Amino acid sequence: MADQLKILFLSAEVTPFAKTGGLGDVGGSLPKALQALGYDVRVVMPAYKKIEDGYPGVSPMPGLLHVPTGSGYLPVGVFAGKLPHSEVPVYFIAEQNLFNRPNIYGYSDDPYRFAFFSRAALELTLALEWKPDIVHAHDWHTAPAITWLATAGQGDGRFRGISTIFTIHNLAHQGRTNWHIFDYLGIQTHSLAEEGYGEVNFMARGIYHATMVNTVSPTYAREIMTPEGGAGLHNLLRHRHYDVHGILNGLDYDEWNPAGDGRIAAPYDADHLETRIHNRRALQARADLPIHDDIPLVAMVSRLDWQKGLDITGHVIHLLMNGFAGDAQFIVLGTGAAEYEGMFAQLASYHAGKMTAILDYSAGFAPLIYAGSDMFIMPSRFEPCGLGQLIAMRYGSVPVVRATGGLADTVIEGHTGFTFTDYNTEAFWQAMQRAIYVYNVDRPRWRQIQYNGMAADFSWRRSALSYQQLYEWAIARTFG
Repeated sequence: MADQLKILFLSAEVTPFAKTGGLGDVGGSLPKALQALGYDVRVVMPAYKKIEDGYPGVSPMPGLLHVPTGSGYLPVGVFAGKLPHSEVPVYFIAEQNLFNRPNIYGYSDDPYRFAFFSRAALELTLALEWKPDIVHAHDWHTAPAITWLATAGQGDGRFRGISTIFTIHNLAHQGRTNWHIFDYLGIQTHSLAEEGYGEVNFMARGIYHATMVNTVSPTYAREIMTPEGGAGLHNLLRHRHYDVHGILNGLDYDEWNPAGDGRIAAPYDADHLETRIHNRRALQARADLPIHDDIPLVAMVSRLDWQKGLDITGHVIHLLMNGFAGDAQFIVLGTGAAEYEGMFAQLASYHAGKMTAILDYSAGFAPLIYAGSDMFIMPSRFEPCGLGQLIAMRYGSVPVVRATGGLADTVIEGHTGFTFTDYNTEAFWQAMQRAIYVYNVDRPRWRQIQYNGMAADFSWRRSALSYQQLYEWAIARTFG
């Protein structure tokens, strides 16, 4: 069945063309894994400034695409390329006034930009003479495509019979705007029950109209149906709970492979963990820390914001650096909110010689941190899936995480890492103490935990097989 199904994959971010977070990783990896299963997958994203300025392997298509709007048609250009190391086509919608900007997000007209993109992506399928069986849309930016297909699109025979999948990557970002957006999209009604007071919620629309809905981990799928985790949409999600599924994101094993990673000091695999010592020493030298082989080297690579649990992290670092669990070293890499950058800078200054804060994110430094650290912390308030813990386990750095969202689904206490449930300093510190105790007094068990993490399967193929099941359910729902 897979070789007969055509999948239109819509995303605001696709690695390597545009990325701010995990959404881009999914856009750049999942389509390749789906193609390997036999699907005809085509990816569509906006042509941001980097594409307009010229991107290797990307070229303009002849002619213009005339996209319907509420007041007529808007002509746009289309660029075409392929995902690296694959035959997956990628199309870029080019409109100078909407997308040729230095940043992906952060503009007052973002709802209109992405509503137009969603409509243009559907129109592109007509120009390509390629009708998808499934439109797979990601987060609020592409939800208007699902809304249009479920409403105005039903009046156009060329778009009937298309199943839709809506993937929620982060429910906190919902895409709210004025109901006049419906005029722009050519939709006649704006009276669905989940909205009111003249406001449209793109995220809610995607959830309401999609054939099937999924999130990026099973635990996150359950969490968003609660008042605490539902960001105001828990009742809508509960209404559709039979159609909401959790599928873990994968990890790009070509990019993140310690046995062949040229960015680290000494490649290694799970059967040669002793080689990690060379990466540890290289990391300590690069981070201006004393070379110590036998004390825990703890690391954090993170966007520095409220979600990541940095308030309790500061307290735990202070306990760690003051020797309450014995000697240790700490490295943090990340940028973000000024208050957290200031906190880490102050801690690093106070604990000079034991702690280094690198507040200028460098992707080139991150692999060495994963390869050289003993422990990797992620004390997130919430985490839809999480990528850092997957990379850490792949590289033999044992994760210490809060059991929320995808962290709860991927890190198993005492088997692949250490976890805590309650969001407070005491619970986090107890998990750190358990990890440090095993590291210090039971090195064979520590090695086994490292091995277990490195051997775990978090490949994109595993994720793609779960999406295959979801696609089959969606097709059955549409035609059943």
